[in-house]
Amino acid sequence: MLSTIINGVKFKNPIIAASGTFGFGMEYNQLYPVGILGGISSKGLTLNKKEGNTGIRICETASGIMNSVGLQNDGIEEFIKTKLPKMKKLNTVVIANLGGGCLEDYIAGIELLNNTDIDMLELNISCPNVKSGGMAFGIKSKVAYEMVKTVAQIVKKPMMVKLSPNAENIIEMAIACEEAGADSLSLINTFKGLAIDIRNRKPVFDNLYAGLSGAAIKPIALRMVHEVCKNVKIPVIGMGGIYTVEDIIEFIMVGATAVQIGIVNFSNPMAGKELAEGLERFCIKEKIANLEEIKGII
Repeated sequence: MLSTIINGVKFKNPIIAASGTFGFGMEYNQLYPVGILGGISSKGLTLNKKEGNTGIRICETASGIMNSVGLQNDGIEEFIKTKLPKMKKLNTVVIANLGGGCLEDYIAGIELLNNTDIDMLELNISCPNVKSGGMAFGIKSKVAYEMVKTVAQIVKKPMMVKLSPNAENIIEMAIACEEAGADSLSLINTFKGLAIDIRNRKPVFDNLYAGLSGAAIKPIALRMVHEVCKNVKIPVIGMGGIYTVEDIIEFIMVGATAVQIGIVNFSNPMAGKELAEGLERFCIKEKIANLEEIKGII
């Protein structure tokens, strides 16, 4: 009823824990068997160990949160050595989320991940390109095209490209990534936002701007996923403000093959289990034998 296949990989249901909100799954597995999820996208990985951003990293805002974590992680080799073996025992699809500051780092990271038993790669092109003045790879379609095309020539795993809502044109960006060789797309990543500490008269975050996510962005995320699904042929994984079964159904109705759940895991650590079970009950009640019946009907 809920199973779906994306780029040849079978998911038991369309619910994936989003990168950066679920760690590597082990902590949540102490609360419920995370194998109930369709998949887990790992915490963002970079070629080398990264300490992340200084100062405040999380700030609550109306109907959401802002984050400025800065891809803190122990590097890909440590992930392969200590985290991946544990993830593979969780009985769900393992997706490695890869970021980087330059194309060479992405290439080196992919070459390492090619030799592992991850199921898919999620390429995060929202990372600042240090060789282009800090502008993210995912802002200009031409830059993204060249990057994805280069990566597609060496990657040996199904490649999902994660799009930024801050792109100059999300439709052009999606088409460019598809033409460059992306096997699937995930969107949207966080919106660039600003928070002010009015008592200390300064920005809340040391990095000035931070990523906004949560329920507040769902209508915009839904619109962008709808636009992209109407303009590409490859599978699209939708995300952005998903808290309820109804939210999941909305994303599927606009064309998403699967969804990723993010900060709902913070406010309700049992959300993954509740949504997986709730989605099955919804389909039974509404007599939906397969989600393909409602996919893209809007």
